Amino acid sequence: MRARLRPGLRRGDVLVGGSPMRVVRLKPAALAVLDGDVVPEGELARRLLDAGVADPVLEDVAPLDPADLTVVLPVHGRADELDRALEALRPLRCVVVDDASPVPLAPVAPHAEVLRLDENVGPAGARNAGLATVRTPYVAFVDCDVTVSAETLTRLGRHFADPGVAMVAPRILGRARSERPRWFERYDEEASSLGLGATGCSVRPGAAVAWLPSACLVARTDRLGSGFDPTMRVGEDVDLVWRLVDAGETVRYDPSEVAHHDARATLRGWLGRKYVYGTGGAPLATRHGDKVATAVLSPAMAVGAAALLLHRRWSVPVALVCVARGVQVLRRTLPDVPDRDLLAVGLAGRGLWWSVRQESALLLRHWWPAVAAAALVSRPVRRAVVGAVVVDVVVAQVERPGLDPVLGLAGRRLDDLAYGAGLWAGALRARSLRAVLPISARGAARRRPSGPATGRSPSAGSGWSPRRSA
Repeated sequence: MRARLRPGLRRGDVLVGGSPMRVVRLKPAALAVLDGDVVPEGELARRLLDAGVADPVLEDVAPLDPADLTVVLPVHGRADELDRALEALRPLRCVVVDDASPVPLAPVAPHAEVLRLDENVGPAGARNAGLATVRTPYVAFVDCDVTVSAETLTRLGRHFADPGVAMVAPRILGRARSERPRWFERYDEEASSLGLGATGCSVRPGAAVAWLPSACLVARTDRLGSGFDPTMRVGEDVDLVWRLVDAGETVRYDPSEVAHHDARATLRGWLGRKYVYGTGGAPLATRHGDKVATAVLSPAMAVGAAALLLHRRWSVPVALVCVARGVQVLRRTLPDVPDRDLLAVGLAGRGLWWSVRQESALLLRHWWPAVAAAALVSRPVRRAVVGAVVVDVVVAQVERPGLDPVLGLAGRRLDDLAYGAGLWAGALRARSLRAVLPISARGAARRRPSGPATGRSPSAGSGWSPRRSA
């Protein structure tokens, strides 16, 4: 398919942007085929899409034929939610996999068939059982607590005009179903754990969107192989996405299409789900190593960010020295564009800010059990935690200006406590701390597959986290 360059990234024959940050020099042959900012279909368009410096042009691509798409819904009880999900999916053919519900599901809708499993195998195994019955070229996986229209799923299928795309997902927003939603339900509407932001991209470890939730996915049936790992009760969606990427497939996130996920109706259920998400870190680290790193930091930016979080008299001078070091490195790696020095300063500044954000997340989310213990005896640790909270509040207000500050602060702190507890519980169960450790930006760059980039900013890269991955 055709691609359109993202605005503000082009500097003559050089593109600077994407996620992870890339510098792409366009050869004369590439410049010759550009129609303004539109790239004709072909290998160049695909490479720019994969680099995150262009978006697909979908306006002239037809949606999928509904007859070519089957929807698989894994269910364990929860018949009321299922009815709502199926109604939105008419007229698509649906396979409801009854994962050994205590009360077997009766026939549910004319456009749906029920596949009953005698033994509970979990969401991954249930989806695989449904996948085995699919005879259409495309399959969608939709959880029973997700409401998404048939039109949304078929429009997502426009991405398959690119033969390299194996899977695509919409943006998932929270929706409170209670008659009088409580505070945590309202928080989920603004900051769902499954919400991945408003910027589309190719999905891969280290990108702004590094994973996709299986709550709503559309895929080519023949590219999924054996499907999800049935031994995983959490993180199976991340595992599948990363296995597809490792196999050379393209996975895309399209926030222009939206699905809605029901918010948990009880505080215990809401916190419990965050905890369960955290426990998925250790199994993913066993399978995928450093891809689950909690942060990706360059040494200089890590020192500068730590200095700022400690907010001492010497913090700003130390941070400026670290930025100067970043500028020095970038000037050697960036191509010779007219505003190279200014560009290097801007990228180094972004790298420092991103490192501050990552270290704040480490203190408040990923490492909080150890940080809480250290804060009892260490004043610098307490100062760093205060700094991290300030950063977190600022980020929340910038990213979600409509979110009540008090509601956001309470929701994020409880979210962090539950997720971090699950992360450490999983790590201790696995007897490995790999899921809680950061890695260096240089090491991450060495392990990244080669692409159309000639450089990378220290601002890029992050660990997998079901709340925020960018």
